[in-house]
Amino acid sequence: MTPHVTIIGAGLGGLTLARVLHLHGISATVHEAESSPTARTQGGMLDIHDYNGQLAVRAADLMDEFRALVLPGRQAMRVLDKDGTVLVDQPDDGTGGRPEVQRGDLRRMLLDSLPDGTVVWDHKVSGVRSLGDGRHEVTFADGTAVVTELLVGADGAWSRVRPLLSAATPEYVGQAFVETYLFDGDTRHPVAAKTVGGGNMFAFGSGGQWIGAHRESGSTLHAYVTLIRSQEWFADVDFADAEAAVARIAKEFENWAPELTCLITESDIPPILRPHFTLPHEHRWDRVPGVTLVGDAAHLTAPNGEGANLAMLDGAELGEALAAHPDDVEAALAAYERAMFPRSAAAAVEGGALDDPTAADVVHFFARDRQADVS
Repeated sequence: MTPHVTIIGAGLGGLTLARVLHLHGISATVHEAESSPTARTQGGMLDIHDYNGQLAVRAADLMDEFRALVLPGRQAMRVLDKDGTVLVDQPDDGTGGRPEVQRGDLRRMLLDSLPDGTVVWDHKVSGVRSLGDGRHEVTFADGTAVVTELLVGADGAWSRVRPLLSAATPEYVGQAFVETYLFDGDTRHPVAAKTVGGGNMFAFGSGGQWIGAHRESGSTLHAYVTLIRSQEWFADVDFADAEAAVARIAKEFENWAPELTCLITESDIPPILRPHFTLPHEHRWDRVPGVTLVGDAAHLTAPNGEGANLAMLDGAELGEALAAHPDDVEAALAAYERAMFPRSAAAAVEGGALDDPTAADVVHFFARDRQADVS
């Protein structure tokens, strides 16, 4: 019989795992550092792919609930150059291959699918240690602790569980997003709203500079301003002074079209720095009894559109592996890791193929992607 599963982290991967375990009658507890489900905003839009993320949703038996979250029209795609010239303008084709949902809504869907008490909030991990024979002790900042025979680290980039398996630590990739939000875009920011269009917009310059934006719920515009700069360079930007930070970031795009730079200068929030870190693309570990990892804890990469999808698929496949081997946890963990390692490595390599993209690269990419959908 599968022992009680202790999951660290109530992100999409950990919650998908808990849901699939629940469907198979396997008990689990998710320990989360945040104080409540609404302690912080949960990020922007996610495109959930039919070849990985949606497979996880199906395994969780939540496809009807998922479809209700999809924002119509958001698969529309525009690609521009830095002068504002439109190079690609694809409407939402309605196929549903990469439907867009809000991350917070997706997380709430998973939370609502779990029995009360599955997630224990305000439980920040302070330490994890092996007790031998596949057992581990997890201690929390409030002084409490649990001992578990099956521990899963779903605790993201700076996982406290990962050191049980691997000495690898995330490394800065030399690139960061600066996020901005423009609210009520159609009425308050009409130029930016027209530039972004009905779904996703990407504009590319040179030297790794680009601006991406999503039209989120309503007419909120969420922009990702990307720069290849050192951590020291970003440290010199005073993000505590919103006006100064906006001016400093906008200066790096001073030769760009104003309909693009307004996504920086018209931000309704102070700009948010999101530096990108990665684990080695071939990150893996030898089997350690009683513990494994899912999502960014296992295979962190710079944002490439696959992270949330892979985390959910990890959670679903781990849950199904445990259900398929109820009397042999180690066989279940080994089977899960055999599939997860090459899948995540391939996604990391493919996602890194356009680390310094040009508009022409992206035009080629979307032309190829559309041809693949048709064939």
